[in-house]
Amino acid sequence: MLYAIISEDVPDSLSRRKVARPDHIARLERMQAQGRIIVGGPLPAIDSEDPGEAGFTGSLLVAEFDSLDEAESWAQDDPYVKAGVYASSVVKPFLRVF
Repeated sequence: MLYAIISEDVPDSLSRRKVARPDHIARLERMQAQGRIIVGGPLPAIDSEDPGEAGFTGSLLVAEFDSLDEAESWAQDDPYVKAGVYASSVVKPFLRVF
């Protein structure tokens, strides 16, 4: 089943994001290689594809997991969680219509 993982950043998270990004991206690339990612990416703090120093307010990932428990566990093991980038994450079942 698909699950949406919506994560909210702590204030001024950009420097923490930069440090943890290589591990965060490597983990997502492994999942992408398995064909499990539908869409994913950061949420810019401003209306721009390149927010620069404004940074990001969070992230969105829609991906396939075997269960809600697996999706929640995966979300909590994210390098951004460990680095203190995310203040919170919500995991919800997602039904793809379009």
